Amino acid sequence: MADKIAGVETAAKKVLTRAVELDASRRFDESVVCYQEGIHLLMEVLKGTSDQTKKNAVRKKIEEYMGRAEQIKVHVQEVKEAGKSHEQIQIEEYSTGHGYESLFGKYLDGFLTEVQIEDPYIRSTHQMYNFLRFCEMLVKSQSPVNKVRLYTARDENEDSRQQQHNRLTQLTRSLQKHNIELVVEYNDSLHDREIRFNNGWVLKIGRGLDIYKATESKFTIGFCDFDLRPCHKTTIDIFHTNYLHRTDNV
Repeated sequence: MADKIAGVETAAKKVLTRAVELDASRRFDESVVCYQEGIHLLMEVLKGTSDQTKKNAVRKKIEEYMGRAEQIKVHVQEVKEAGKSHEQIQIEEYSTGHGYESLFGKYLDGFLTEVQIEDPYIRSTHQMYNFLRFCEMLVKSQSPVNKVRLYTARDENEDSRQQQHNRLTQLTRSLQKHNIELVVEYNDSLHDREIRFNNGWVLKIGRGLDIYKATESKFTIGFCDFDLRPCHKTTIDIFHTNYLHRTDNV
């Protein structure tokens, strides 16, 4: 009997290891199947184990894997629903309440690991601050973000171009301390401005990250808190990649 239970436990470990691998590869439907199979095997181990300490350990693993499988099932359903919709946010001239957390916070879930920003104008000092604050939002979030890809254009002025490079290098080093890799690629033919989250959400922003008006001074309300900063007029279109695929096939 003990040998049989040991064999079942070994099989459970293999299946659950595969579930975790599929989960990490974002093959969520397949991972749920493996999680469920592994949980079923662990239940058999639980029934055949008499040692209370081991029972508690197995029970804890079952609860953890069941919790993750349920998270994935909810996420997959939300993604299917998101694929049916397109949202548009109209930001009016001088309106407030549009800080980065307010605009993007709901897309920073437990399945987000990589963010891609396409914005040709991450050059001047205030544009660099915008990007820095966007990165700070990612660092503060509960999302397991480990990579940020920035596609931007070089500054036309040679001295400004070197300053742009130096600032992005400093930010790269700073993000590394938070276990986030910043990859910067320069493309001088960029025109579109959009943010892509690898949990499927795509945000096309008319002005990119540069949606805020300049304040009168650094000691003006709204200089530090973007929720209090007046905005330029702009439009944000929000899609899910499933929506884009669906409309492409129409």
